[in-house]
Amino acid sequence: MNEMEAVAALRSAAHPIVGAHDDYDAVLDDLKDAQFVLLGEATHGTHEFYRERARITRRLITRHGFVGVAAEADWPEAWRVHRYVNGRSAERDTVDALGDFERFPAWMWRNADVLDFVGWLREHHERHGGPAGFFGLDLYSLHRSASAVIDYLTRVDPEAAPRARELYACLDQAGVDPQKYGLGAVLGLTPSCEDAVVRILSELRTRRPALLGKDSAEKGSADAEEDFFYAEQNARLARDAEAYYRGMFRRRVNTWNLRDTHMVETLAALSAHLERTLGRPARLVVWAHNSHCGDARATAVAHHGEVNVGQLARERWGDKVRLVGFSTYSGTVTAASSWGGPAERKRVRPARADSWEALLHRAGRPRFWIDTRDPRVRAALHGERLGRAIGVLYLPETERQSHYYEIRLAEQFDYVLHFDHTRAVEPLERNATWEIGELPETFPSGL
Repeated sequence: MNEMEAVAALRSAAHPIVGAHDDYDAVLDDLKDAQFVLLGEATHGTHEFYRERARITRRLITRHGFVGVAAEADWPEAWRVHRYVNGRSAERDTVDALGDFERFPAWMWRNADVLDFVGWLREHHERHGGPAGFFGLDLYSLHRSASAVIDYLTRVDPEAAPRARELYACLDQAGVDPQKYGLGAVLGLTPSCEDAVVRILSELRTRRPALLGKDSAEKGSADAEEDFFYAEQNARLARDAEAYYRGMFRRRVNTWNLRDTHMVETLAALSAHLERTLGRPARLVVWAHNSHCGDARATAVAHHGEVNVGQLARERWGDKVRLVGFSTYSGTVTAASSWGGPAERKRVRPARADSWEALLHRAGRPRFWIDTRDPRVRAALHGERLGRAIGVLYLPETERQSHYYEIRLAEQFDYVLHFDHTRAVEPLERNATWEIGELPETFPSGL
């Protein structure tokens, strides 16, 4: 199929997104039977991606029995939101509930769209009483997770807490920066804490019946089970994060694979825990970047041995998984120019002519979704092109090297949602740089 035929096929197969209640009815008719629906994003800072993921997720929760969101967010920070949603915390409001999202990039979860969605989750739970969870899948919270395990033991088993505190103290030798710990451990400047974090997790799991028995007498079995699960996942996260930060400074260690494998294991543990709690299968929506949600086997990273959440989920759960990708052609995005830098409202260059985004742009529809299993779409998307991925940094002057990689779009996702022109997500804390935005004379600009 030539370019003109491909564009015509996409135009005829495109389902418009106009903001109507029935925009996604045909998609939801398929997604409703899945156990896990992975909703991606082509950037970490686009309003339309957050908004539409929320629209789809609300329908999956209210109409089809899904029990919450598992996000590309840190476990302890998201747990605070989860407790707020379910009325188990004392936060004043939704802004306060998002208060633990302090690590760069804070705007990824402290933004207006997440604020609205979490507020909706809380209202939904208050009105209907059904499950409405918000959970984190990521593993960056090494020290916060270790502290959470100590806090749990201090409350439930004060005699065991000092031992955990002593073992976890190994992580503090290089200060609060986990990368400094990893470098020091690899270079032999500080002792490795591998044995310590493995031991704490093992001992916590071994003592599960005793800990649950003590806590159940005080709080009830359901709350005790919930609190133990939270502590256990923090201990597992500390183990995996310790390996991740050491792996950053070792050759032949693929830290991307460590991270995405951890996220899938967390998703599996979370689903199993919720199923025990609810007495029925627990179906979840995943919010993460396209680079995590799409099947890595359909991208160039597979040549380097990389896997991701989408691939591992398909391999583990098969047709119980649906992968949904999002794309944009141009607009603005909230991103930084350097790691740890301030949030900026940056202009997104029109996509390269040899990209999937450009082909979708030529379909001539402002907002639409396509089913990649539709024979017309599959023929139009045959082969390999460049796809754009903007994370927390956007570097337009090195865009080809920094943000594009080869993908087979029809194999990467089951559905693709395209928004031709998009705008930046609004951080809850707007600095002067973000308010001003990128001046025309600096476009394209970046690091």
